[in-house]
Amino acid sequence: MPKEVKKQRKYDADDILVLEGLEPVRKRPGMYIGSTGADGLHHLLVEIFDNSRDEAMNGACDEIEVALLPDGVVRVADNGAGIPVSIHKKTKVSALETVMTTLHAGGKFEGEGYNIAGGLHGVGASVVNALSEWTRVWVYRDGGQYFQEYSRGAKKAAVKKLANSNLHGTVVSFKPDAQIFSELVYDWERVINHLRGQAYLVKKLRIRAIDGRSLDKSVLKESGLYLSELNLIAPSQTFYFEGGLRSFIRFHNQNEKPINKSVFYVEKESNGVMVEVAFQHIDDITPREVSYTNNTITPEGGTHLTGFRTALTRELNNYAKKNNFIKESDGSLTGDDVREGITAVISVKLKNPQFEGQTKAKLGNVEVRGAVETVFSEALAQFLEENPDEAKLIIGKTLLALEARKAAKAAKDSVLRKGALEGMTLPGKLSDCQTRKAEDAELFIVEGDSAGGSSKQGRDRQTQAILPLKGKILNVEKARLDKILGFKEIKSLIIALGTSVGDTFTIEKLRYHKIIIATDADVDGAHIRTLLLTLFYRYLEPIIGGGYLYIAQPPLYKLKQGKMLHYAYSDNERDAVVKRLGGSGLLDSGADEKEKEKEKNEEESEGVEVVTRKGKITIQRYKGLVEMNAEELWETTMDPEKRTLRQVTVNEASEADRVFTTLMGDEVEPRKIFIQTHARMANLDV
Repeated sequence: MPKEVKKQRKYDADDILVLEGLEPVRKRPGMYIGSTGADGLHHLLVEIFDNSRDEAMNGACDEIEVALLPDGVVRVADNGAGIPVSIHKKTKVSALETVMTTLHAGGKFEGEGYNIAGGLHGVGASVVNALSEWTRVWVYRDGGQYFQEYSRGAKKAAVKKLANSNLHGTVVSFKPDAQIFSELVYDWERVINHLRGQAYLVKKLRIRAIDGRSLDKSVLKESGLYLSELNLIAPSQTFYFEGGLRSFIRFHNQNEKPINKSVFYVEKESNGVMVEVAFQHIDDITPREVSYTNNTITPEGGTHLTGFRTALTRELNNYAKKNNFIKESDGSLTGDDVREGITAVISVKLKNPQFEGQTKAKLGNVEVRGAVETVFSEALAQFLEENPDEAKLIIGKTLLALEARKAAKAAKDSVLRKGALEGMTLPGKLSDCQTRKAEDAELFIVEGDSAGGSSKQGRDRQTQAILPLKGKILNVEKARLDKILGFKEIKSLIIALGTSVGDTFTIEKLRYHKIIIATDADVDGAHIRTLLLTLFYRYLEPIIGGGYLYIAQPPLYKLKQGKMLHYAYSDNERDAVVKRLGGSGLLDSGADEKEKEKEKNEEESEGVEVVTRKGKITIQRYKGLVEMNAEELWETTMDPEKRTLRQVTVNEASEADRVFTTLMGDEVEPRKIFIQTHARMANLDV
């Protein structure tokens, strides 16, 4: 009997979709901006700002204004040369329209308009235009003010001259498209941190940021160059630094104890590459290195960072051996030794940088490594010879790191010999899941054995593992690896994860692709959560970078009316449930006082009673997971279909590093100031 022939799917020329203009951007926005979440939203602002910043790097601009306006609108203005408005020979439309509506069109591919630029692919402005509900551009140049408006990447009309003007510059205003982005709210602190960093990198550039989101919407129609000239009442910050990278280092180390008092600095050109390096060692163990190419941050480093590290290791070894700080029998300082506690910024500027991908995460130019090595080596050797006291302090710091490294290696080797970090012996307190597929497995890190008990009973045994931690773990902010591995609870966690730690860390061995921190909704729970986040950030960061770390958000309230149960995850949600069930929608002051009194009495299992027209509502405030039975815990916190998880991400690594140091470091005063400043923004019920 002949075999049945399976009908083939129809596939011919008609199935080939040809996307024209900016359609590819709207079809696949993630290819151009990474994501359509918060990161992608902020990427739009950065793209437009970078165009203005490139003007400044080439000497055409000395003032940039960035404004957040009502309805999610962003406005960026500069006093640069202004985008050309004359007719482009190839496209037969204005150069402005060409730049805003054509992919891979820009002034940075060739010609003399830009010697140095961060954006080189000619997609920034056109991508922003494509992903915006509308975009408006005002250009000041050639004695006039010109204007063009676009809707989702398409022009609404030709470029029009509005008036005569002696000004020069460009204003770009855009509203991100709600059809593309899942959220349209900009993080003011994130914007400020980026702009501050750019001001350090471009000396004598004035950058002004305005938070005008509470202003009247009439501000959206303003066509002048700078909004600051209107004397608007709105929060604002201005950045201007003549010290460049020196100021950058001092800012990051303002709450630290420096080893070398003076900040090392060099700026010099070598083989067409402008090299700028600044560093300072502090009393810490964590290295903080930030690298830039044409003022674009390269989070994965590249050849410029490699050149810096190579030269630093070589010159400090040469000086230490030359001056008998290290004997031949002691071996040599490693890269980890010389970089322990360093705060360094490496910035290079060159004509044709070669980035790995559109995201510009890593620099690939081979010649840059040699340029950085040459410039930095010569300057560092001279610095050490001319500043023997500073040199002695730096070498002393590296020698302590050398000794500590040997001690840590001995401690780790001892643990490894016992097989603890190789996964041979899982911790006894771990209630593991049945699946061995990491992509399906979840690990809940819970607070205490009591919560661990109810979690074990309520979980899905097939996919969910439970690891209870007793008490608060060690603050690892300034702890060395040997001390960390000596802490029982941390060692149990690392064993459970399966990745090991330190130079033997292997992300591929991670046993769970969802690691969920589930602590109580009180001050102690928040503290434990912060300690765990510090551990992951300092020693297990690839777990965060891989998107594997989450924070559980259990409910704060259980509301019971008769046989009906409702859960609320915030005070506002609680009030909404009360209103829906026949109450006023807000707990009265008397109810609040009763609730407080109930919270003081730990023996009472039920909370406040609210009388409504539909009957009494009993409101219980959960202070911890232990107050939930297994069924409640599953329904509210562990069931993948109903639970709320918050993924842990690090958007601005350098700023996150500074905040971790402030909150978890030894200095009390900076932490006090931070808490007082951000107290109103805090929400411990997370």
